[in-house]
Amino acid sequence: MNIKRAKQEIKDTVSAYLLKDAWGAYEIPSIRQRPLLLLGAPGIGKTQIMEQIARECGIALVSYTITHHTRQSAIGLPFIVEKDFGGEKKAVTEYTMSEIVASVYEKMEKTGLKEGILFIDEINCVSETLAPAMLQFLQCKTFGSHRVPEGWIIAAAGNPPEYNKSVREFDVVTMDRVRKIEVEPDFQVWKEYAVSAGIHAAILSYLNVRPAHFYQMENTVDGRQFVTPRGWEDLSRMLEVCQRIGKTADREVIAQYLQHGRIAGDFANYLELYYRYQKDYGIEEILKGTIKEAMLKKLAHASFDERLSVVSLLLSGCKTGFYEGQRQKRFVELLFGKMKEARKLLTAGEKKGPASWEVLEQLRRENESFRKSQKEAELLTREREQELLRLCAVLDAYGLELKKASPATGEEALDLLRELFAGERAAYEEGKLKNASYLENAFDFMELVFGDSQETAIFVTELNSDPAAVAFLEDYPCERYDRYNQRLLFEQGDREILGEIDELLK
Repeated sequence: MNIKRAKQEIKDTVSAYLLKDAWGAYEIPSIRQRPLLLLGAPGIGKTQIMEQIARECGIALVSYTITHHTRQSAIGLPFIVEKDFGGEKKAVTEYTMSEIVASVYEKMEKTGLKEGILFIDEINCVSETLAPAMLQFLQCKTFGSHRVPEGWIIAAAGNPPEYNKSVREFDVVTMDRVRKIEVEPDFQVWKEYAVSAGIHAAILSYLNVRPAHFYQMENTVDGRQFVTPRGWEDLSRMLEVCQRIGKTADREVIAQYLQHGRIAGDFANYLELYYRYQKDYGIEEILKGTIKEAMLKKLAHASFDERLSVVSLLLSGCKTGFYEGQRQKRFVELLFGKMKEARKLLTAGEKKGPASWEVLEQLRRENESFRKSQKEAELLTREREQELLRLCAVLDAYGLELKKASPATGEEALDLLRELFAGERAAYEEGKLKNASYLENAFDFMELVFGDSQETAIFVTELNSDPAAVAFLEDYPCERYDRYNQRLLFEQGDREILGEIDELLK
């Protein structure tokens, strides 16, 4: 199955395993909660989805790569105690608590979360001395004599033997006690994630043209050459940072992420052209409504790859605005909630007149405390944390304005807060108008250059696959988008009907 389906399977399992009856006992007892075992090629996101699942389900996560452990750290160290057996004292060997089990208890103490996932990566690559302990762990949920706490779900991941020489095959007895989930790379599924994760537009444009280069694993005379989704995502982050510091990622840098000579070279060439097209065609000018005659002539004789790159650049410009608009919308809603709290406190008369700024300081402290607790529990995405940090900064700025103005009454303080909030709201509305203008200008260009062509169909299809674009178009309808999209739906329906007819005639 693909990684998206695997993620949903695991989330459903978490819901099932953590379901309790009327008396607070788990509906599926711990002993019957089969560990999850993800098997799949390296770099396709097995570890990453565990982090996402923990955040989305609001539970803790303890993650270990078992190849970094010895038998002693996994099971514990031996020590001798004296026990009484039938009136006789006997020396008995016991073990200290496993470092891994201890980490689970520490996570519970640190975060206050009593339920979670214990994730063991590369579980089928353990050393020979540790292998029996891993089998016992999967079968009995214990490391040595120490059991994983109730409410903690065990998940593990490993690579098939063709990808790792250290892989040990589990026996039937062990496999019969786990839920095996085999995961395969899937570009279309990864693309859904990549769009929402803000993967660099050049990478998405390149892979749209060459989807076979999304994942490669080849044995050659020069050794193994490979490209993985992890490589593309890490390269994307590097490309973004390089742009910010005014540097260009050349072939040598790209080859450090895409460890497949032919694909790395091909993408390096594409990236060079991509940046050249961005400059030559003046994408920002097009989005602002300026279309030059020389540009039209150049594009009329361009190759399909070049034309597609221009479409991708236009999409990137529009999507950047859409995502910024979505971020601003979420922030305005978050800030509005705090303004409602401020209104409640000010109208209650708790902080009158000149002391009204203290209400904003109180809300800022509460928000900062919430941010820290969520970060401690590792339940914050980077984007969510940035929103909360921004909220703290705005509440602090609003408090300073109140302190400076020193309003005589709570109502005067509220009037000033309304004025300040209106500015934030106006920025959001201004952004929507700008995004609408960019989209209309993009359609003007597409119709002038490409008309009702394959490039226009690709432009509309890519808008349909982008969550931020879809959300924007729901709030701010675009007649031409609706028209082209409707035509695409009809054509898709015709293709499906013809396909069914072909099947019947076979």
